[in-house]
Amino acid sequence: MGQVNVLDEWIAAAAGELGLTTADAPSATPAGIRLPQSRAATAQPEPEPEPASEPSATALVLDVARDVAHNVVRPGAPISAYLMGIAVGRGADPADVAARLSALAKNWPGNDNQ
Repeated sequence: MGQVNVLDEWIAAAAGELGLTTADAPSATPAGIRLPQSRAATAQPEPEPEPASEPSATALVLDVARDVAHNVVRPGAPISAYLMGIAVGRGADPADVAARLSALAKNWPGNDNQ
């Protein structure tokens, strides 16, 4: 299966896992990545610092990027971070989003590490 096909399948599966619509998710094309039209930014309150016992948001994003790159397809890593940002920006728990995407990546068909 070509990298673009796997990437399209990953984007659809990851977006679906996070409850995002196809309008939220970019799609892979032979010419590259086409991102959806941007939406106007809204002012958000400053987030509270995370407790030291929990992984940082940066660590969560990097862990998901690693899992997607190693188990699905490398170009899926930055797109997964993008989808995580949308979901968390809409109120999803960062740790839950990371756990769900990592599990999806680790159980991806064709992954030899299952």
